Amino acid sequence: MTRADAGLRIGVAELRRRPGNRMHVEREVPMGDVGVSTAATPPGAEATIDAVLESQSTGVTVVGTVTVPWVGPCRRCLEPTGGDLVAEFSEVFSDRPDGADLLAFDGDAVDLTQSVRDAVVLGLPLAPLCREDCPGPEPEAFPVAREGDGSEPPVDPRWAALDELRFDPGTSDG
Repeated sequence: MTRADAGLRIGVAELRRRPGNRMHVEREVPMGDVGVSTAATPPGAEATIDAVLESQSTGVTVVGTVTVPWVGPCRRCLEPTGGDLVAEFSEVFSDRPDGADLLAFDGDAVDLTQSVRDAVVLGLPLAPLCREDCPGPEPEAFPVAREGDGSEPPVDPRWAALDELRFDPGTSDG
């Protein structure tokens, strides 16, 4: 069991004694390697978990947020960017899980590890942006040719070679 798993395994035996009991949980746990596309949690990042657990007649509901830093290259200028992700999660743990929507108890505890990781993965930006008005790469260093401005982009030599190999039925020798 990793340190993150231990921090996200919460004992609920006392909570379950009476339906309607509530418990507020705040934890800081190491996030580990979580990423999607080019955005990821930095190595050694700590996640802050803030959740409320409530006892029900046949289980426990959990509603909370996870806050974790993320980093990645900007999709326009490729400069490093990042921020803090705040993602919500909610789960229902049941004595009788009968489908994909209900989770089973781990003895007298609930394990939020997978729920928190899923919330982080789904919340990370797929194409990070350093700022809304990012102009992209430096225009002088990376010129862009536009149609009709007099500058044509160079022709890929592979296309030129392909044009020479094309068969023209009007010039066939027969």
